[in-house]
Amino acid sequence: MQPRPAERNLITDVPGLRVGNAQDSRIRSGVTVLVPESGEMVASVDARGGGTGSREFDLLRPEATVAAINALVLSGGSAFGLDAAGGVMAHLRSKGTGFRAGPSIVPIVPEAILFDLNNGGDKEWGDASPYPNLGRSAAETAATDFALGNAGAGYGAQASGFKGGLGSASIRLEDGTTVGALAAVNAVGAATYPVSGAFFAWDVEIDGEYGGRVPVPEDRTSGVSLPKLARAGENTTIAAVATDARLSKAQCRQFALMAQQGLTHAIRPAHTPFDGDTVFGISTGQRDLARPAPELARLGAFAANCLARAIARGIYEAESQGDAICYREWLGAQ
Repeated sequence: MQPRPAERNLITDVPGLRVGNAQDSRIRSGVTVLVPESGEMVASVDARGGGTGSREFDLLRPEATVAAINALVLSGGSAFGLDAAGGVMAHLRSKGTGFRAGPSIVPIVPEAILFDLNNGGDKEWGDASPYPNLGRSAAETAATDFALGNAGAGYGAQASGFKGGLGSASIRLEDGTTVGALAAVNAVGAATYPVSGAFFAWDVEIDGEYGGRVPVPEDRTSGVSLPKLARAGENTTIAAVATDARLSKAQCRQFALMAQQGLTHAIRPAHTPFDGDTVFGISTGQRDLARPAPELARLGAFAANCLARAIARGIYEAESQGDAICYREWLGAQ
C-alpha cells in the first residue's frame, strides 16, 4: 500500500507540532511560527542560494552546544522580519520555556526570512517594527489546524509569476512514522509548465491537492524562464520538513539536505543568486529508528516529495492580492 497523507495533510500531522500564523493586511506581510508541544525539538538547517537571511543558524550546526530549539520562525519583511523571533522569544520566556543557564532562560528561536517589501503594502511603520508583535501573536495562536495560501509568512509572497503563499503537506508511512513539510513560497523560478499550467511537482501530487493538471507535449520544448523581475535579495523559498522519528542534529541536517531535492523538483531554477532558499530539518523524537542510516534515507526521500507538494499547494491555495494574480484565477482565464 502506498503511503498516504495523514489526517490534515499539514506538517502538524507530525505528532508534537503546532503552527501559528499572523499577518497584517496593511503592510501585506506576515509571520509563521512552528512550535513543539513539548517545548523543544531537535533541528538543523540547509541553506542555499545567494540571498539568505537568517537568525541563529550557527546554533543549528551539529557540533554546536545547544541540543534543541524551542520554536522556528518563517517571516516576511526581509531583514526587518528578523525581529519576529524576538516576539516569539518573549512569549516563550513568559512561559518558562527556553535554554536554562543558571537562573536565566533563553528561548532558542532560529528564523529564516523572505523579501516582500515591494508588494504594494504600506511599509512606513516608523521606528516600531510590526514583526515582534506578529511573531508573538503567531506563537500564542499556534494550533494543529492553520490556514494556507495568503497566511503567515506567505501572506505577501509573490512567486513564479503568480501570487505566492504558505503551503504544507504530510505523509504517513506504513510503520506509522509521519513526515511533513511547511513552505513559504516567494521564488524567482517557475513552478508551472508554461503551456498546460501543470505544476512541475505534478507527478507527486496526491488526490488532486493542487488541481490535478498534467503536462502536455508542448511543455517539453519550453526553456528555463525567470517569470519574476529578479533582483538580488527579493526572492526566496523558506521551508521546514519534520518527522516524529528520533533524529540527532546531524541526522536533521541530512534530512534537510535531502529535502532540498523537493525544492528543486518544484521550482526551476532554484538556489539562484537572487534566492535565499532554506530548509530546516526537525525531529520531535517520538519514534526510534531500528536501522538509522537506511531509514533516514527513506525519510529524506519522502521529505523531498512532501516539500515539493507543499510548495505547489502554497501557490495553488493563494488568492490574488493587488497586482499579483493567483494561480487559480489565471487558470480560469485560460
